[in-house]
Amino acid sequence: MTVRDFINHTAVVLALVAASATMVAATAAPVQAASEVSIVVNNQPITTYQIRQRAAFLKLRRVGGNTTQKATDELIDEELKKQEIRRRGINIPDAAIEEAFGKFAADNKLTQAQLSEVLSRAGFSASAFKDYIRVQMGWGQAIQSKVRTSDKLSEQEVVQRMLAQGGKKPTTTEYTLQQVIFVVPEGQRQSLIGKRTSEANGMRSRFRSCESTYDIAKSLRDVTVRDLGRVAQPELPPRWKDDIINTSVGRTTPVKQTDRGVEFIAVCNSRNISDDIAAAMVFQSRDLQKLGEGGEPDAAFLKELKSKAQIVRR
Repeated sequence: MTVRDFINHTAVVLALVAASATMVAATAAPVQAASEVSIVVNNQPITTYQIRQRAAFLKLRRVGGNTTQKATDELIDEELKKQEIRRRGINIPDAAIEEAFGKFAADNKLTQAQLSEVLSRAGFSASAFKDYIRVQMGWGQAIQSKVRTSDKLSEQEVVQRMLAQGGKKPTTTEYTLQQVIFVVPEGQRQSLIGKRTSEANGMRSRFRSCESTYDIAKSLRDVTVRDLGRVAQPELPPRWKDDIINTSVGRTTPVKQTDRGVEFIAVCNSRNISDDIAAAMVFQSRDLQKLGEGGEPDAAFLKELKSKAQIVRR
């Protein structure tokens, strides 16, 4: 799941948070009561404090009924998702989480500090909300990973789909890409990130072609250039996909802050492809898109995980 997908998925939440700002502004911050383990999911504890926080979050989302029970159920599901995300080796960069959090605040006409204050006064917290963002984005990628690995289309299925649409073979775009990384050591991130962003934008302004990237990089400190080769549009990295699609050949994407530092992607070349492999990728990409529009695309997957889980209620 991309940042944009997650924003669309959760926009109603932030709208309600913003609408609740005046309601909770006059409310004193809740006192933290004692916390104890309430549920254990595959040896991972869920505490009463986490349940209280999630119940407060549900209230911000205007969820009615027994919020304590609903919070408990949601946290059980979330823990199962976290475990599956870890099992699949999916890592959502901190920079992507901060980007999403900042977008949520801006979309609701709040600063990040104001959004943090609203969440805190309501009994939730900015850090808990960022954890929620991380799980939702990681779960989206886990679902896509499962579909790609377990539901690959056979050659016969591809042919049947092409016949169903009049024998026309779908096409997609294949990009030749370069990745440029302005490295920022973790311990110096706060002091260097602004300077490195300016340097990266300066290099982008000088960029003319992928052939000259290495020569430009030689004159700069701690800059890594990687040739990514040919990548078909359905297989573009989710975080960069929209930017790459909207970038002309011989140009670069806007700069993004990542865990490594500051990066951009250069589009060296592009071409249309329509072989059988491309057709399979296009059909599968369409399946994933439909999956994402289905409201509860994860229900069967989550049910499968829950059936295998050890859940102990105390």
